[in-house]
Amino acid sequence: FIQMLRRTKKRDVLQLLRTAPEEMRPFVVEAAVAAQSVPSLAALSDFLDFSKESKSLLEKFLYAAAFSPRPSEELLRLVLDKLAGKQLAPEVQETGIIAVGALVGKLCQQKLCELQEVERGVKTILSGLRVAKEESEIVIYLLALGNAVLPETIPILLDHAEEGPAAVASAAISALQRFPAQHISGKVKRAMRRIFYEKRRSYGKTCRLAAAEILLEKEPTPMDVINILLATTEMETETAAFLLQKIQSSL
Repeated sequence: FIQMLRRTKKRDVLQLLRTAPEEMRPFVVEAAVAAQSVPSLAALSDFLDFSKESKSLLEKFLYAAAFSPRPSEELLRLVLDKLAGKQLAPEVQETGIIAVGALVGKLCQQKLCELQEVERGVKTILSGLRVAKEESEIVIYLLALGNAVLPETIPILLDHAEEGPAAVASAAISALQRFPAQHISGKVKRAMRRIFYEKRRSYGKTCRLAAAEILLEKEPTPMDVINILLATTEMETETAAFLLQKIQSSL
């Protein structure tokens, strides 16, 4: 079906989207995203009205875009255009921002970070994060940065990891876990140690465990392993067992 859509003209894809039975429409939308031909994406652009379509269909489109294994610049442009300047349902807005992060990350993996739409996607996430006030909003933008895996955003993630409230700190540390070891610098590790040993303030168990995971999984130093082992003697049994398992795995 996808192969057929790749050979189909825009007007025919659009006709198919408009006439498909309601229960089949999500399947056709997913297939059109997967086809990623210029006509199929143009048809989706005309068909999807983010102010009118059902939330479930819009989220289906955004998930299909986010999980596309090798997305194109045109697909990212389509998602950004559909999100820009519109009053959207919160669930659609959140899914859209996370999808933008995923698309940016995958395009950068293809060595396409310099594309105009990629830069626009990064700007969309960072500007949204700067103006976000609600904790839940900030978490969504941090999750998007975790999907994008851009080294230049590490200082932003570190700031939220150390200074943010519990949910924000947890999201920021989770985003840092996505980065390969070569980007986990001494500065990052020092911040993770401060969080794990609660040097600046008290952190939740989830944050401390995630910080310890980074120290144990990203080229651990012998001293970090020893100190975390010593710290397990003062922890709850389940938490200590989790960290011991991580240490065994890294060894």
